[in-house]
Amino acid sequence: MTLPGPPAPAATVTLSLADLHASLGDPVMASMNMLSEIAERHPDAISFASGSPYEGYFDTESLHRHLRTFCDHLAHDRGMDEAQVTRTLFQYGRTKGVITDLLATYLARDENIHVDPESLVVTVGCQEAILLVLRALRRDARDVVLTVSPSYVGLTGAARLLDMTVVPVREGPLGIDLDDLTEQLRRTRADGLRPRALYLVPDFSNPSGRSLDMATRHRLLALAEEADILLLEDNPYGLYTRAETRPPTLKALDTRRRVVYLGSLAKTGLPGARVGFAVADQPVTGAGPGGLLADQLSTLKSMVTVNTSPLAQAVIGGKLLENDCRLSLANRRETEIYRHHLDCLLNGLDKRWPAAVRARLGIDWNVPGGGFFVVLTVPFRVDDELLARSARRHGVLWMPMHHFYAGGGGHRQLRLSYSRITPERIDEGLDRLKALVDEECRAR
Repeated sequence: MTLPGPPAPAATVTLSLADLHASLGDPVMASMNMLSEIAERHPDAISFASGSPYEGYFDTESLHRHLRTFCDHLAHDRGMDEAQVTRTLFQYGRTKGVITDLLATYLARDENIHVDPESLVVTVGCQEAILLVLRALRRDARDVVLTVSPSYVGLTGAARLLDMTVVPVREGPLGIDLDDLTEQLRRTRADGLRPRALYLVPDFSNPSGRSLDMATRHRLLALAEEADILLLEDNPYGLYTRAETRPPTLKALDTRRRVVYLGSLAKTGLPGARVGFAVADQPVTGAGPGGLLADQLSTLKSMVTVNTSPLAQAVIGGKLLENDCRLSLANRRETEIYRHHLDCLLNGLDKRWPAAVRARLGIDWNVPGGGFFVVLTVPFRVDDELLARSARRHGVLWMPMHHFYAGGGGHRQLRLSYSRITPERIDEGLDRLKALVDEECRAR
């Protein structure tokens, strides 16, 4: 018997990018994929590009231990029987999350933020928290979000997905230019728009590494009250300071519930777990007695990701429990590592470009008080084409700063991340970077 051959090829459906959502053609949306593609083409390149955590303390056995610790907590502290423990881990779980009480305890002990666990929503990374908050705040096209510029691309990308206008506010030497914020608020309202919130990273911002001083924190809270806007405080790096003490978060200083706190366990817990959260304790009128913004975010989440993986939450919960619900305690080694890496990078930059050379060439960099990032300013144009050439000819990667400017800018700056890279690789990577900079300076 002769079997029939394959069917004749049929015409396939072709889609036009012009017919898809406009965000897909936005350079902001392509920035992360661009970097990944260059890294894949040059696997031996030394990377200062990725702001991911240090891997030296990753330990597979710790995952099993954290999980067992959380199961013991469910049984002994919450009084669950074996079937209930199993169900908690295996079923979808509560949309708000199964570790909100542990996160609330961590916030109280580490950050002096005292909130009801019901005001928290556990999310799939902080990125989902950002998306949910913006979705809740955008009622129609008149609603806009302001952001300190340069800004984290996840905020601008999420806003693009939601067709929400982003209004950049100058950063300034104190972390935010409050005069420019006042001016941008005036302009948006004069244009018939509604400024709903200001997004910022007050401690060691991504990408600039800048932080707000105490006076600016208090002035910003007062201005937000006067202007009737929310502050969206993102705090992934605050724990990693070079100083012995940390300034209070905006949320810890907030007495009027002006701050929605966006938390991430990616840098301080486990990046692969993809666990973040939002503290949204703002009352919402018309939503029933005791209704909070967190409840509205939970409703949105139920139609986006349904819930955050209980297994991922269990691992994070176990890590919290093993460290008295203090991430500061859980990250003592990491804090020292990042301090050392930052010192290595700054000393390496000084060694390769002494003050006199910097002044002659027009090279400079900031000296952050912690976090993951340093910004290098150079006397030539920095773009994606230069990054590709840097990877191809010199074997070193970094991030062009222009990707972080919602209103344009940063074309003579590049971001260096020192979090994941070892001191030996930092030193070798700076040699390669110097070769690129010298080559570009000679070509001017």
